[in-house]
Amino acid sequence: MPALVQDDVRNPARQGRPVRLMFQDAACFGCISNPRRCWAPPGVRPVVGAPVIRQYTDAFAAVSPHDGMLDALILPQANRQRMSLFLQEVARRHPEEFVLMVLDGAGGHRATHFVILPQLHLIDLPLYRPELNPAEHLWDEIREKWFPNRLFHDVSTVEDVLEDALRTLEKDPARVFGLAGFEWVVNRPLNAI
Repeated sequence: MPALVQDDVRNPARQGRPVRLMFQDAACFGCISNPRRCWAPPGVRPVVGAPVIRQYTDAFAAVSPHDGMLDALILPQANRQRMSLFLQEVARRHPEEFVLMVLDGAGGHRATHFVILPQLHLIDLPLYRPELNPAEHLWDEIREKWFPNRLFHDVSTVEDVLEDALRTLEKDPARVFGLAGFEWVVNRPLNAI
């Protein structure tokens, strides 16, 4: 990790607190689903409906690659105010830890845009480098396992399915670790910083 991260972890607010490294990302989910291949009996052609309803909701998530812990929040849209709510929720869920949060680098998620709580420090990933963010795989898993070939008539149904997906993943740290446990992150012990 760069010297900048080492300085952040030595921050006086961290004193006596264990460090939790988390990677943040946000994703948009809408009523228009993505048709995918599926199994069907021979001679049967599956039909998937495709409504033209342009309603969306957003989800924020932070993943801890070391242990698979997931914090998520579903909000009506992604903007700085909603991101601030998400950061407050993460800080509330980890009161005894110093959270080092790596942001995805999106325009509204830059570290300089937020008032930071004492137990939370933000670092930006380089722009246009989603492959560096372990949280990106979370959205791929949700879209693949919960959203394919589904017909959504309104955004509340999308939110219900998304909530079910996030709750299921929050209760299964081993699965989240399998998605987000990037070797270059996991093999760097936090106490070595």
